[in-house]
Amino acid sequence: MIHVIGGGLAGSEAAWQAAAMGVPVTLYEMRPVVPTAVHKTDRLAELVCSNSFRGDKLDNAVGLLKEEMRRLESIVMRLADTVRVPAGAALAVDRDKFSEAMTAAISGHPLIRVERREIARLPPPHEMSPLVVATGPLTSAGLSAEIAAFVGQDHLAFYDAISPIVLADTIDMSRVFRASRWDRSLRAADPTETRVAPGEASEQGDYLNCPFTEEEYWRFYEGIVTAEKAVVHDFDHTKFFEGCLPIEVMAHRGKDTLRFGPMKPVGLNDPRTGRRPYAVVQLRQDNLAGDHYSLVGFQTQLKWGEQARVLRLIPGLAHAEFVRFGMIHRNTYINGPTVLADTWQTRARPDLFFAGQLSGVEGYVESAASGLIAGRNAARLEMGLAPVAPPRTTAIGALGYYVSHADARHYEPSNITFGIMAPLESAPKNRQERQHATSDRALRELGHWVTANAPVAAVS
Repeated sequence: MIHVIGGGLAGSEAAWQAAAMGVPVTLYEMRPVVPTAVHKTDRLAELVCSNSFRGDKLDNAVGLLKEEMRRLESIVMRLADTVRVPAGAALAVDRDKFSEAMTAAISGHPLIRVERREIARLPPPHEMSPLVVATGPLTSAGLSAEIAAFVGQDHLAFYDAISPIVLADTIDMSRVFRASRWDRSLRAADPTETRVAPGEASEQGDYLNCPFTEEEYWRFYEGIVTAEKAVVHDFDHTKFFEGCLPIEVMAHRGKDTLRFGPMKPVGLNDPRTGRRPYAVVQLRQDNLAGDHYSLVGFQTQLKWGEQARVLRLIPGLAHAEFVRFGMIHRNTYINGPTVLADTWQTRARPDLFFAGQLSGVEGYVESAASGLIAGRNAARLEMGLAPVAPPRTTAIGALGYYVSHADARHYEPSNITFGIMAPLESAPKNRQERQHATSDRALRELGHWVTANAPVAAVS
């Protein structure tokens, strides 16, 4: 038998996958015995934010991830497809019907037993093994403390500050320059050299720098202080850490606060003018997603439409396409690269798996995907088989690779993107053709992986 703590998307998927492989499962869900500040029912896989599972076409990474999950017989995808509502090219669901269907499916499975009680400690192997912990970003205080003790300082529980991410191909490279602070060999960025391989340093510097004139800075500043902020949920009210203040909070502290904070130009001379800019915004390449750049220090609570408007006032980003907007919210997750293997096992205790947002992924679909692989691998352990990870050429495999191999020093939960997948050996220049080619390869290699790793051992 395997044990799964948490009845959200990841936990429900993990339980279903293990049971589908013939392994008995006990799923522990603390609601309604212990309620949360955001859930309104006691149903499994209740969607507390949006009802959207985002894009559903193969020309985007999350659409590919969904198709891979369908081919892996995901219960989340099966039920989502049955209760979908009109949403254009996206997959959106009737959230009540979805959670009702999930609760019925899990509770009705002959190999799954649902226990409604809180697990306030991390059970040792002699009590629960294999064990999948999928308790989400609002993990209860007791269990959260136990997890923190297990992973040490690599367990992060705080009000999360996430900076916007921009697609590299949409940055105007004629307006920016590549450099690190105090770099001696600055020069304008070459649009053919925007990517740096993971783990390697650029000879031109580690950052793309967007230089402001004084006039451009004041226009940007005015845009921030007059922008509309998003409403923060009641459960998110807290004092912000000084190290992750929203940019609009800093801006309201004084007109020069940003210029002496995240936009300070010290040590950065524009090679085209030979002078220090009045202010600068730095873009940092993600270690694995080579076609994405994050805005350094630009966590924000501005509404997404306002972010798009204001951030396009940054030199070089006038026509930027944002892969992700900034946000600040309570989050509890582990620093995956120091804790997890790409099988979603913990390195210190191989019978223990983390899945869902607690494991360091972002998004409904990504959470369910992590649960899918964790549940399968927990079942494989129970069957006497070695856990296996899908290849990084697949979206679901790339997600596991990201949480286990990203830069631990700058680790942030991530949605699935084409940028974290293994690059094509011969990639078309056209982006849409490249995305379709990546999806074609992923589905082809997923099929090979499934065939090669079909379980053949009986449950002991």
